Amino acid sequence: MHSRELGLVLARQLLGVEDLHFGLWDRDLELRPGNLATAQQRYSDLLIGALPPPPARVLDIGCGTGHLLAQLVDRGYRVDGVIPAPSLAKVVRERLAERPGCDSRLFECKFEDFPVAQMAGAYDVALFAESFQYIPMAASLPAVHTLLKPGGTMVICDFFKTEHHGDGGTGDRSFGGGHALKDFRDRMRAAPLRQLRDEDLTPRVSPNLDLINDILLNKVKPVGESLGRYFGDNYPLTSWVVRKLLARKIAKANYKYFSGHRSKATFERYKSYRLLVYRR
Repeated sequence: MHSRELGLVLARQLLGVEDLHFGLWDRDLELRPGNLATAQQRYSDLLIGALPPPPARVLDIGCGTGHLLAQLVDRGYRVDGVIPAPSLAKVVRERLAERPGCDSRLFECKFEDFPVAQMAGAYDVALFAESFQYIPMAASLPAVHTLLKPGGTMVICDFFKTEHHGDGGTGDRSFGGGHALKDFRDRMRAAPLRQLRDEDLTPRVSPNLDLINDILLNKVKPVGESLGRYFGDNYPLTSWVVRKLLARKIAKANYKYFSGHRSKATFERYKSYRLLVYRR
């Protein structure tokens, strides 16, 4: 299991959420775990509102558990999904099985391995909901251009690295992922896609990090420390060997997840979260 897949699976298991993306937190919504599903649905509603009306044909690239895909199907969209993680693909297939009239296809592969030539010109929409960051732009953008019908739409809702990335400040590199925003814009100026929308969602998304930071520091970290003490007391030699072999990885994980750097303020400095809509 890849570490990215593990993170998605744990988010579903620990937080009990069906969506694997951030939520949108506005002033009327109290920042607490019990409201996460509401915040995530606001995110989904924003995405759906950015799409052309049904029965447009959508390719949901990195469809997670298929929760958004299922909502699109229920609203009359024709939707195919792409997901490389077997454990998540199983959940998506279960959702599709609950909709017997649905003709959605699920491609269990990385987007880089998607049958682009076979599906050329098949889609009205290419949708990336927090999945664009994982795919090299040299692969994703040409593929999208081929897959979209003339006049088709590419929708990206994801975070990008700001100009502060790598400045060595407090919390720098505590968040992985994201293409550099400047590099993305440079590429899009040369791409055969016309920008229709560029909305900065960073202030509405960044509260998620304070919520996650609280869970990491006050829930996950104490559990990890208790397990560490247990194995240290009962299997001292094995524990010592593991700590020696994995010292660098443990130090990196502690910095990223348990140093308190995964905060709203740090996210807003190093990441820019945007809703982007382009037309072929």
